[in-house]
Amino acid sequence: MTQTSNRLFDELARLATDAAGAAQGLRREVETVVRSQIERLVQDMDVARREEVEVLREMVAAAREENERLARRVAALEAKLAGTAPANPAP
Repeated sequence: MTQTSNRLFDELARLATDAAGAAQGLRREVETVVRSQIERLVQDMDVARREEVEVLREMVAAAREENERLARRVAALEAKLAGTAPANPAP
């Protein structure tokens, strides 16, 4: 009886190991399918990538600085035309 129960336990252990391996493989397969579907959905939505957003953020900051510089210059020129000194002279 001891040898029979050992063989039964060995078979059950092998079956459990095989089932765990199959479940892990199935999990990886499902993750791959879900990831590809999400990537396709995001591409279809035409969502900007992180790199694109960072470049745009830098461009906006540079444009804002340029706009502020030009606003100071215009104020200085307007003050000069009006014959008064500007309130905040441009550096």
